[in-house]
Amino acid sequence: MADLELSSLYVTVDGPVARLTLNRPDRLNALSRTLLAELAEAARWLDAQRAVKTAVVHGAGRAFSAGFDLDDFTQADPDVPTTDGADLGRRMAEAITNTRCLTVAAVHGWCVGGGLVLAASCDLRLAADDARFSIPEVDLGIPLAWGGIPRLVRELGPAVTKELVLTCRTFDATEAHALRFLNRVVAEADLLRTADELARSLATKSSLTLTQTKRHVNAVVEEMGSTAGSGTDSLVLAAALADPESRAAGRAYVAGRRRKA
Repeated sequence: MADLELSSLYVTVDGPVARLTLNRPDRLNALSRTLLAELAEAARWLDAQRAVKTAVVHGAGRAFSAGFDLDDFTQADPDVPTTDGADLGRRMAEAITNTRCLTVAAVHGWCVGGGLVLAASCDLRLAADDARFSIPEVDLGIPLAWGGIPRLVRELGPAVTKELVLTCRTFDATEAHALRFLNRVVAEADLLRTADELARSLATKSSLTLTQTKRHVNAVVEEMGSTAGSGTDSLVLAAALADPESRAAGRAYVAGRRRKA
């Protein structure tokens, strides 16, 4: 079966198991417009690969994903409406959530903001013991968009979601597991092997039962906290990207991070 090679994403297939590799290691796999569009494209491509039952999603290099690529999104493109660019993340998250095969996120290093939304869009989540999570959007002067709020409320509950989103504090894999965001935490050296073993174990089951169980659980989850209204996220995100106070907050945050690096 052919693999799919895109500019910022590799998709390899080995029998019933696929692997999606975010491939911007020099940018810690920050989610650019190109990478978001390619993730959505890959999810649709996987739907056409009827022999594929499971897919592992991970990042090349030192991190799963540094999240929303602010530099990419603040570079104006006169041919692309701001709201269209801002909505790419929602479309990516929905494509990953709704793809037919079961998805397993294998998280190592940093998993930040939009990267955490990507992980939340996967069916199962494993993390290395070195994984670190944060949701810095409020400090960046932008809202957590892409359907991230309902996804996190469903996984973590409203109080914990508010705390993590509003404080923007870092939390580790042990806490993420205790909060039930993660299914399992393993040694960093064992992460991909464990994720592959889980994916292959699931792939021994019938496609029908895997897909129907996934769809049934997702339908119940949508009743708990629907992402149907997340299309308006792009309007708020676009407004924040154009708001002088929000832009100033974002520049201050980035400058502070560079000083600490």
